[in-house]
Amino acid sequence: MAFDPASLTYDSQGLIPAIAQDHATGEVLMLAWMNAASLARTLETGQVTYWSRSRAELWAKGATSGHVQRLVELRIDCDRDALLLRVDQTGPACHTNRRSCFHKAVRDGTEVEIMAPL
Repeated sequence: MAFDPASLTYDSQGLIPAIAQDHATGEVLMLAWMNAASLARTLETGQVTYWSRSRAELWAKGATSGHVQRLVELRIDCDRDALLLRVDQTGPACHTNRRSCFHKAVRDGTEVEIMAPL
């Protein structure tokens, strides 16, 4: 069966959450948003492209930093309203220069940094 991006469930702004995961380690790297155009470009080029909500434009991950994500596999959740992007990540995924955007944890009621910048 051919994949049809129109079969996904986008929110009222035409966006769908996309979780980036390192394909080799399983580490969750980041959460961003995609629209139909960013998904199409990602599938066409293999370089992950998101929709920047703050800039209201397509955002090719790593276009300015060089910290690109290459798509290894696209997965769709059971409700078709979230994406899992299994990627090959070059450099840090987070704009704070950390490997993952999930660099803080709540432990015993206290927020702690669990990952330093690279």
